[in-house]
Amino acid sequence: MRTRSTTIRLAIPVVALGLIASGCSSNSTVQSGSVDLTSVNAINPHPVADLKDGGNLRLALSAFPESFNNLHVDGNTADTNSVVSPTLPQTFAANAAGELSVDNDYFTDIQLTSTSPQQVVTYTINPKAVWSDGSPITWEDLRSEWQALNGTDSAYQIASSGGYDHVDKVERGVDDRQAVVTFRQNYGEWKGLFGILYPKADTQSPQAFNDWARNSLPISAGPFLVSSIDRTQNRITLSHNPKWWGDAPKLDNITFSVLDYTATLPAIQNNELDESYMSGLEAVTGAKNTPGVEIRRASEPSTSLIAFNGAPGAILEDVKVRQAIAKAIDRKTIVETFQHGIVDQPKPLNNHIYIAGQTGYQDNSAVVGFDLDAAGKELDALGWVMKGDTREKDGRKLELRDVMYQQDSWVDTAKIIQQDLQKIGVKLIIQTAPGTGLFTNLIDPGNYDLAQYGLSGGGALPLQILRQMYYYDPQNWQGNKSRIGSPELNTVIDQTLAELDPGKAIELANKADQMIWAEAHSVMLNQASGTHAARIDLANWGAFGLATPDYTKVGFLK
Repeated sequence: MRTRSTTIRLAIPVVALGLIASGCSSNSTVQSGSVDLTSVNAINPHPVADLKDGGNLRLALSAFPESFNNLHVDGNTADTNSVVSPTLPQTFAANAAGELSVDNDYFTDIQLTSTSPQQVVTYTINPKAVWSDGSPITWEDLRSEWQALNGTDSAYQIASSGGYDHVDKVERGVDDRQAVVTFRQNYGEWKGLFGILYPKADTQSPQAFNDWARNSLPISAGPFLVSSIDRTQNRITLSHNPKWWGDAPKLDNITFSVLDYTATLPAIQNNELDESYMSGLEAVTGAKNTPGVEIRRASEPSTSLIAFNGAPGAILEDVKVRQAIAKAIDRKTIVETFQHGIVDQPKPLNNHIYIAGQTGYQDNSAVVGFDLDAAGKELDALGWVMKGDTREKDGRKLELRDVMYQQDSWVDTAKIIQQDLQKIGVKLIIQTAPGTGLFTNLIDPGNYDLAQYGLSGGGALPLQILRQMYYYDPQNWQGNKSRIGSPELNTVIDQTLAELDPGKAIELANKADQMIWAEAHSVMLNQASGTHAARIDLANWGAFGLATPDYTKVGFLK
């Protein structure tokens, strides 16, 4: 079983987003639904006795992993996560309601053993658990991962230090199979730590962390391991791990193929894929009408957004300019256009931390509510004057470059924004990129003004996103692609993460979210509709919602 709770995965949009491409068909019979999170999912559940022995689960990636280290800034994508999740240990697994339980394949017990004078969590490792090279999983693997991720050494190019920066030490317990983690500061979402565990070979030095899993995953410890990487065919194959000690998986293989989003529906129709996320009413309808295929739908913790680049020297460095631009983005029209026919009463997501239907969710977006007239007046007051069709200030034109994955739905979104910005004298230049290189070449180095992308993860542990995405640390931006924040916001984030009372943590999290909106760090678009096409004989796989897949129980019906 796998969990996606360690860090927020930056998704290449087609993978895990609900930004739905326009394709309104009057003859559509697709049933729409709510995007609010629920305690149900759609995976065609069956006992393993109903499944065939063997089989190959064929899935799609939008890009080849830049790194197989999901903890590294380059490997912090949904594609990497999809590949490595069946191959590595985790601490907890979630059910459809987002309730967490210890994954006993890897840990016999994980307990919060003290809260005073310091928070202490004790991890007892399953004595059968071994890495694929035969070496035991020990407390040293946890200690090494903490040392890599705690943020004290910037040579480790980490995606996030969230939670690990609260830890004071990791020590050996009663034996090598027990780790005692002592915190220097309380951390409310401690269950998210070590949510995906790499061997110490990956984390023992900055060079290892940055390079050991760059092109492959040499050592793993799940029911599957990476058995073949074919960069010519853009294909990755997972096979049984001969050292696996748990329930034997029903599948023989899991095969990932890199496909352009336009190829996923034809691949489903031609029986070249067994399951894929469907983006757009036309694609959903096409999949639904394919013999042997059904639509499985469950709301999921994946979102789409528009980030602003507020780095020093950037044209959007001034928060007041960002606020004006944010007010000129008609999020309601965008979401209604692209989720029409897929979601009942589509509406924008109005919180950076919580998902609609989740405890804690509230609308904090009023500070940048859509208002073209106000946006224009604010730019006037800031000295951006109209010269022809475009505003200028100090000889600089107000031209913004908007980068995104090369997909029609993202481009169509940008065109809606482009039309509204034009009305207030702002020129938007649309730039697309293939999945490979979108983050490493454009977004991560800050080579953009606006960026459209998606976030996948969080789920049952939503507060982890705060440290990774919104903390202001010019020495280590981690997942803060916008390079926007403040010491004041940092203080509230620290208070939120240190709060062990869930109700008080929610209050603090929403205070932080109000500050994030006021900073115009990014504007949220919509929550993913969670619409998947799957073969009707594929069991225990599909639209998981908040739940964690159990790869040992996935298979095809007899």
